[in-house]
Amino acid sequence: MTPHGEGTPGGPREPRPGRWSDLDRPPLNAAGLRRGLVRAGGLWTQLDVVQRTGSTNSDLVSRAGAGGLEEGVVLVAEEQTAARGRLDRQWTAPARSGLFFSVLLRPAEVPVARWGWLPLLTGVAVATGLSRAAGVDTALKWPNDLLVTVGGEERKAGGILAERAGADGVVIGVGVNVSLRGDELPVPTAGSLALAGAVSTDRDPLLRGVLRSLEDWYGRWRAAGGDPGASGLQETYAAGCATLGRVVRAELPGDRELVGEAVAVDGDGRLVLATGEGVQEPVGAGDIIHVRAR
Repeated sequence: MTPHGEGTPGGPREPRPGRWSDLDRPPLNAAGLRRGLVRAGGLWTQLDVVQRTGSTNSDLVSRAGAGGLEEGVVLVAEEQTAARGRLDRQWTAPARSGLFFSVLLRPAEVPVARWGWLPLLTGVAVATGLSRAAGVDTALKWPNDLLVTVGGEERKAGGILAERAGADGVVIGVGVNVSLRGDELPVPTAGSLALAGAVSTDRDPLLRGVLRSLEDWYGRWRAAGGDPGASGLQETYAAGCATLGRVVRAELPGDRELVGEAVAVDGDGRLVLATGEGVQEPVGAGDIIHVRAR
């Protein structure tokens, strides 16, 4: 076989982009991932890898809404063209430069009032999995950002988005920048595992590590009936949360703003702020801006 551009009729031409066009970013091994993760009695029941889609969360929410999907479906994309974060923010990344996936959970044994812990649980699981598989210390910014340190500065390297899927399901999406280079960063405050000095950017073991960690934490939480204290989730989240101990500005719904020190994460997963007036106020939704480092 003659390589494109060498000895082909009509002279040299540019190689056509394909799944192996960037050898620094090989495709995921879907069959190998299924062998390592999908097993009888385990959480993960199905794992699919698609080359390109708008949003794995949107796709999985739609499929779950149509019925017939059991818990534990994992949908992974090599590239997303309409990925969404909280507050419908858009973000994009080069193909095969990160982990972009969504999972379907059906925590029937857990009261719905405790489902708000699922994004925080996922953050703990992702941070734990990446620490083991990539050798990178990943911190959590409440409620759903993953932070790494690049050049002595905290940078956002990933995020989590949870959405209801029908009456009994939740789809959780995860996006992590793995091999993103400095000249590819969408904003100066972004980061990646590679820029943070990861010992490995091989996405197959990284994804296996994250999903195994998520299975472990979800199992503990579910066995405890969603109790964040009994499952160890609340304590572990607080230990890895970079927001606690900081003065933060909370931009709340209704154009309201609150400034205070983040002192705790309460039993409902809310961030508790101690204001200058000596009042402790829980925040359940909104944007959190770190104002002062510890």
